[in-house]
Amino acid sequence: MSVLDIDALLEDPQTRIIVCCGAGGVGKTTTAAALGLRAAESGRRVVVLTIDPARRLAQSLGLTTLDNTPRPVADINHTDGGSLDAMMLDMKRTFDEVVEAHATAEKAEQILANPFYQAVSSSFAGTQEYMAMEKLGQLRVEADLDPENPRWDLIVVDTPPSRSALDFLDAPKRLGSFLDGRFIRILAAPAKAGGRAYAKVFSAGVNVVTKTLTKVLGGQMLGDVQTFVAALDTMFGGFRKRADHTYALLSDRTTTFIVVAAPERDALREAAFFVDRLDEEEMPLAGLVVNRMYRVSAPGLSAARALGAAEELGDEDSTSSTGGWERTAITQGLLRMHAVQAEIAARHESLARRFVAGHPDIPVVEVPAASGDIHDLVGLRAVGDALAGK
Repeated sequence: MSVLDIDALLEDPQTRIIVCCGAGGVGKTTTAAALGLRAAESGRRVVVLTIDPARRLAQSLGLTTLDNTPRPVADINHTDGGSLDAMMLDMKRTFDEVVEAHATAEKAEQILANPFYQAVSSSFAGTQEYMAMEKLGQLRVEADLDPENPRWDLIVVDTPPSRSALDFLDAPKRLGSFLDGRFIRILAAPAKAGGRAYAKVFSAGVNVVTKTLTKVLGGQMLGDVQTFVAALDTMFGGFRKRADHTYALLSDRTTTFIVVAAPERDALREAAFFVDRLDEEEMPLAGLVVNRMYRVSAPGLSAARALGAAEELGDEDSTSSTGGWERTAITQGLLRMHAVQAEIAARHESLARRFVAGHPDIPVVEVPAASGDIHDLVGLRAVGDALAGK
């Protein structure tokens, strides 16, 4: 098994963006925060972008709040000259920034005030993933404003907790396709064609679509949709261009992906799909982090042997004194507890080996399960040490 060298990755100045991805609930947020902290304390200027709605990153970094603005993490070790900022994606605010940057002041005001836009910017499928990539692009531009002294030389991204990790890769194309789609063009046609042409455009079959939409959405909602599309029309090309630029940024040689998984069948299956997709898209993959691996203090003592020893103790001390019986009961309990943990550890190892067998060229690092929740910098440093194999 090839081992993922985390410290070499973090110390490489060519590594400018690290994207942590994988199924939900596998520890992406903690991994991203630990990577950012370790890089910062080794001398990098780092910003960590999280999209986790549970806000665990803020807690882990000792911050009371995170928002759409990068904020410094004060209590890190600055000995090597590094720094660490952290932020949480505000999906709607990021969408607003895109509108404000790529429309005239009058058009932007119309779009931002439109009820349909307000709904789309908060809940449209794929918007969170797309805006995560939009924010990544903004951070990269801000970092490069002064090439001689960049604000950040490393951006670590914690991807959205999507139904599928692949949603993150598909989001730029999906939103671009939506905006370029036939349905949107039909809705835009009335405003573009003018009053007389309106009757022609919406005659026959198209008129049926409009009537149906009016029944389903209501006349006011359909009007809001058409007004929104008309106002947004001048930005269609900009969205398409930005989607393409965002996708190119993901495949750039300064970007690398770290796939995070838990030692469970579904999570590793999702990781395998993601690894294959990255390969298909020719995107740079650093390797796989298998998070929360069970470890036992006596790996040479199998579950079967531990249970056997517990049974033998019970047979030998059945006539022991009260004190001896209590000591035996405690020992038996510890042996049985070890047996349970050994079974879990063996299952985790088996699942990890199965992934490695199917992807022998993918570097892997295994991170032991923590004894409790990670909620401070001390815990994140311990995770960072584990990621680095320390």
